[in-house]
Amino acid sequence: MGAPGAPRRVVQVLTQQHGGPVDHAVDVAVGLAGRGVDSHVVGPTGPGTARAERAGVVWHPVAATSKRDLPGLVRLAGQLRRLRPDVLHLQDRRAGWVGRALAPALRGTRVVYTLHGVPDALSDLVDGNRRAADRRRRDRLYYLHGERWITRWSGAEVVSPSAAVATYAVEHVGLAPARVHVVPNGVDHLRFRPGDRGPARPGELVVAWIGSLEPVKGLDVLVDALAGVEGVRVLLAGDGPSRDVLVARLDAAGLADRVELLGRVARPEEVLGRADALLLTSLAESCPMVLLQAMAAGLPALATAVGGVPEVLREGREGLLVPAGDAARVAAALCVLRDDPVRRRAMGDAARERVLAAYTLEHCLDRLGALYDLEVPCAC
Repeated sequence: MGAPGAPRRVVQVLTQQHGGPVDHAVDVAVGLAGRGVDSHVVGPTGPGTARAERAGVVWHPVAATSKRDLPGLVRLAGQLRRLRPDVLHLQDRRAGWVGRALAPALRGTRVVYTLHGVPDALSDLVDGNRRAADRRRRDRLYYLHGERWITRWSGAEVVSPSAAVATYAVEHVGLAPARVHVVPNGVDHLRFRPGDRGPARPGELVVAWIGSLEPVKGLDVLVDALAGVEGVRVLLAGDGPSRDVLVARLDAAGLADRVELLGRVARPEEVLGRADALLLTSLAESCPMVLLQAMAAGLPALATAVGGVPEVLREGREGLLVPAGDAARVAAALCVLRDDPVRRRAMGDAARERVLAAYTLEHCLDRLGALYDLEVPCAC
């Protein structure tokens, strides 16, 4: 532990390099450093490393690439023991298993695990989600019974970014309600803010689609919806195992010239700055960072009503909600956004206000600070 009177040490733990949980963990680490906390990240270096270090975060590069990477997992556990944190915040599933297994040896450390989402094979256990992968025999053993056991063993507090996933944790995993805390993700509203998009014209629409290219993100719905509507272009940022399938489907549908494939981007705010709206076609989500980022940037969103998305985005106010997997409904909603730029702008303004009222990084840090049991000043 730190010396008496020294800043409290909070360590964020990652095993992933990209994705919403990584963006969130870096934002939290940077925000805590700005509040005078001794803020650290343990995990592989990635696009957020330089930003974190510039803000005063100490980054400890440790890679544990899979549950079979025993040397990496041992290095990760060793680094956590050496740091002796006051608070250990585990930010992805693999980190959650390592940190919670180690928890009894970290006396005096408060262990927090964020359940950012649900495994694809169990995603339909969350209200509004569709199942995104075939269920295997081991899924319930590993993700339900195993999660319940390791949480009890560690005494960890569990954070969910949405009430929908918190309900799953209580009703399906079997965690004690007192151990599960809803802390919505927060976005840096100064980094993501409205830009000058020029005059909006009916009959034309540019949408941003940002995420990992994998089946759970509803890429088939994206292609089928786009084929059913004219005058819509897509700025598609991301990479992943479904990229080749996506490219082939776009070519077969004659849509390649309407989708700009940007690959994985380090500055999503620049993509959002070129768009009129965000398109989210996922089959399952909790509290997606890209949704908050787009709303903070003053964009309306067309999103599937999955998981915690309806907790953030209200139908007809900050955007439009459609059922997961329904390409025809997505196409119809794209036409609404395309043909009514006045309404589109009004929803974008409301989206920005929604974020400022409840979903900024400062809101998130205040709630986490209470859970960490830290007395740190608000930077706002």
